[in-house]
Amino acid sequence: MGSTSDKISGAANQAAGKAKQAAGKATGSRKLQAEGKGQEVKGKVQSATGKAKSAVKGTIDRM
Repeated sequence: MGSTSDKISGAANQAAGKAKQAAGKATGSRKLQAEGKGQEVKGKVQSATGKAKSAVKGTIDRM
């Protein structure tokens, strides 16, 4: 994936993860809360990956 698509996917996963966590809290489902937390973390990693790719590309472009 490119840096932009990583950032977009990351943001989407973070939002979905937060929604799952909220739904899990509302229903008392620890499983859903855990799934949401995992998806949120996955999104944060994807976003960080996208930012790192952008930084590397920016460095290479300046050379």
